[in-house]
Amino acid sequence: MQSMGIFQKSILAHQKRTRSVLVVSIFFMLLSVGFSVNAQVIDRSIDEIKHESIDRVKRGAYPLGGLDQGDVEEAFSKITTRDPDDWANGFGSVADKYMAIAANAKTKKEAGAAYKRAWRLYYFGQFPVPNSPGKKVSYDKAINAYIQYLNTQDIPTEVVKIPFEGKFITGYLRFPKNAKGPVPMILAINGLDSRKETVAESYTEILDQGVGFLAIDGPGTGQAPIKVDNKADRMFSTAIDYLYKHPKVDNKRIIAFGVSFGAHWSAKLGITEKDRLLGVVAQSPAVDATFSEAVITSKVNGNKEYLFDYIPATLYVYEGANTVDDLYRLVPEMSLKKQGLLGKPTTRMLVVAGVKDTQTPIQDAELLLRSGDIPKEAWVNPRGGHLGREATGWIDPVIFSKVIIPWELKLIKESRNQ
Repeated sequence: MQSMGIFQKSILAHQKRTRSVLVVSIFFMLLSVGFSVNAQVIDRSIDEIKHESIDRVKRGAYPLGGLDQGDVEEAFSKITTRDPDDWANGFGSVADKYMAIAANAKTKKEAGAAYKRAWRLYYFGQFPVPNSPGKKVSYDKAINAYIQYLNTQDIPTEVVKIPFEGKFITGYLRFPKNAKGPVPMILAINGLDSRKETVAESYTEILDQGVGFLAIDGPGTGQAPIKVDNKADRMFSTAIDYLYKHPKVDNKRIIAFGVSFGAHWSAKLGITEKDRLLGVVAQSPAVDATFSEAVITSKVNGNKEYLFDYIPATLYVYEGANTVDDLYRLVPEMSLKKQGLLGKPTTRMLVVAGVKDTQTPIQDAELLLRSGDIPKEAWVNPRGGHLGREATGWIDPVIFSKVIIPWELKLIKESRNQ
């Protein structure tokens, strides 16, 4: 009887091992052929998202910079699942409160502060992309709140509609107050989950230096008229056409800035539009390795540097992408090396990067720096992650104020002295 018990235990153990091997085998089989993103991507749970978000808001870290901890905690008290509409409704309910405060404010300053607070909450309510009915509503409300906020500011902002292939490139055009003569300009391009509103806010501080900006959404994001493919940079060429012809723009001093995915576009423009751009800033540029199968797989298997939903956000922005299998097919075509661009002449460049970046490998920044025909400049943080940022200290606004804007101003000054 004792030997029979041992035999039975052995059979049970073998069955468990067999089931485990079967589950693992099925997982990798499905991964190889492609299937619904929700079935395969490893990501944070809602409780993990809440914990990480509170930690980030305390540090002023992306994507919660500028948000109030109390507002975030209030929103999370209403969110119990990972359902995107549940997320949008939680943050939207808090944002609605500030819209009401703004509507009843007695001064423009009070109204502006409330509208800005509402915009940040609605924006986070659609994070990382508006891929559900509730998140679409949150995104629309974010745009409305931001424009209401702009209307309370002393320096006017023009919402421009640039004709493009039967549609429009929507952007925020802003010139320095009381500017005289043609103005140097920044063409500001957002990343995968940031928006033209967020880069516009970053560039408000350059207005006091006599420089203006045009902030637009990159392909597949915000109000962009097209999605991502390897020819989508034509959208930016149209935006440069617009700036080139604008009577208030100094078209000899246009600089393109791109953050994260936007840095892919600014790096590409530094080659394809070298004769029309004074320079470009590429902050964590995706050049070649980022678009490899190995890096795509690493993101499918989870990326803790990204708050949540990296793969759904990526699927949302690519033309023709519905499954992870589509990404394996489409993403490699974005490589600047594969497009034969890296050996060509470039304009002046500043490459900003972090050695510990898990979203855009440092090899891409290094490859870009070694390519082209003229010396480039770099700011590389050996302890930095994506965009060169750290948990504290070198956070996004600090890098922007201490590294990026000073380089752009230096470039403009040097061009005037030549």
